[in-house]
Amino acid sequence: MNILPLHDALDTVRHLKRALLGQQRFKGWSGPARILSGTVAIAMALLLDRQWIEPSDYAHTLAWGAVFGTAMFLNLGSLIYWFWRDPLIKRNVRRLGPLLDVMPPLFVGAVFTLVLMLGRNFDPLFGVWMCMFGLTNLASRYVLPPAISIVGVFYILAGVLCLLNPNLSFLNPWPMGLVFLAGEWAGGLILYMDQRRYAAFERLWQDPPPETLS
Repeated sequence: MNILPLHDALDTVRHLKRALLGQQRFKGWSGPARILSGTVAIAMALLLDRQWIEPSDYAHTLAWGAVFGTAMFLNLGSLIYWFWRDPLIKRNVRRLGPLLDVMPPLFVGAVFTLVLMLGRNFDPLFGVWMCMFGLTNLASRYVLPPAISIVGVFYILAGVLCLLNPNLSFLNPWPMGLVFLAGEWAGGLILYMDQRRYAAFERLWQDPPPETLS
C-alpha cells in the first residue's frame, strides 16, 4: 500500500493548522514588557508618595507621563524586535494591523488629558487613563487571548470608580500605581502563558523527523 499520499495529506493539515493559529494570534505584544511597565508604575507611585518629586499637579503629570513613555518604549520596542526578527512575519507591514486597533483609544485619551490639563482639572486624569487602557485591551481582544477582555473590563471599572469618587486627589499616586500594576501584570501574564502554549502547540505540529516517514 502506498502511504505517501497519506503523508502528504498529514503534512498539508499540519501546515494549515500552524498557519491558522498564526493568523488568529498577534504575537507582537510582549508579556514581560507589560509586566515591567506595571512594575515601573508602582515604583513611581512609591517615589511620589515619599515626595521625592515635587507634590504639584504638573510635576505629577510629568512623572506619570514618564511612566507612560517608558511603557510605550518597552512595548513598541518589543513589537519592533518581533517584527524585525520573526522569520514567519517576513517584515510584512500588514501583520502590524492590530497596532492600529489601539490607536483610537490612545488618541482620545490624549485629547481628554490635554483638555483637562488646560482647564487645570487634574483629578479626573486617573479615571480617564484607566478607561483608555481598558479600551485598548478590549480593542485587541480578537487577536489576543480572550482573557485580555477581563483586563480591559477591570481597567474600565477602576476608571469609572475613580471618576465617580469626588474625594480622589491626583496627588495621591496609589490608585494609579496599584491599578496599573495589577492590570499590566495580569495582561503580561496572560500574554506570556499564551505564547508558551502557542510555542508548545507549534512544536506539536512540527514536521516529524525524516526517519519516522520511512
